[in-house]
Amino acid sequence: MQDTDGQGGPVVSYAYKASLIGSAHRFELTEGGLSWHIAGRAGLWRYDEISAIRLSFRPVSMQQHRFRADLSHVKGGRIAILSTSWQTAALMAPQDHGFRDFVVALHARMAKAGSRAELTAGLGRKTYAAVLAFLAALAVAMAGLLIRALITGELAGILFILGFAALFAWQVGGFVRRNQPRSYSFDRLPAGLLP
Repeated sequence: MQDTDGQGGPVVSYAYKASLIGSAHRFELTEGGLSWHIAGRAGLWRYDEISAIRLSFRPVSMQQHRFRADLSHVKGGRIAILSTSWQTAALMAPQDHGFRDFVVALHARMAKAGSRAELTAGLGRKTYAAVLAFLAALAVAMAGLLIRALITGELAGILFILGFAALFAWQVGGFVRRNQPRSYSFDRLPAGLLP
């Protein structure tokens, strides 16, 4: 959504509900910086005061296609911006185009302001290593169960293990692939971490 900031410049805005209770989190990109309104608090971060952005893919049970942008301020504040919004107790709606447009515009304005923010994508390196270690241990356990099922001739067990492994690889594989830790630049945002 675009308006003007009172000085004739375009204002890009985005809002989402992080929970059923409470007001929406609202953000605007103005000439002065990122204006935010969250849970009764408000502030304005100049674009050159944003010290870091981390983009990630964060699916949840009610929304398998959810993205997140975590912003950090030079004085220690943090803001999370999600690509989904709670509508009802059973519905979390995607806001893909609005989220994408807002994040791309934020990066463009930060680049124009000469920002030196650290731009990272995916999970943190330690978290990602822990996820890979867990998946490796799970793969070894599943292989052991498959070998045992093959040796004992348990056809139902073999089919169950293969089906579970395929479903798990399909569900978790995208998460692991998209959230590989890496850096990016203002002019080359990671396509896999934007809707």
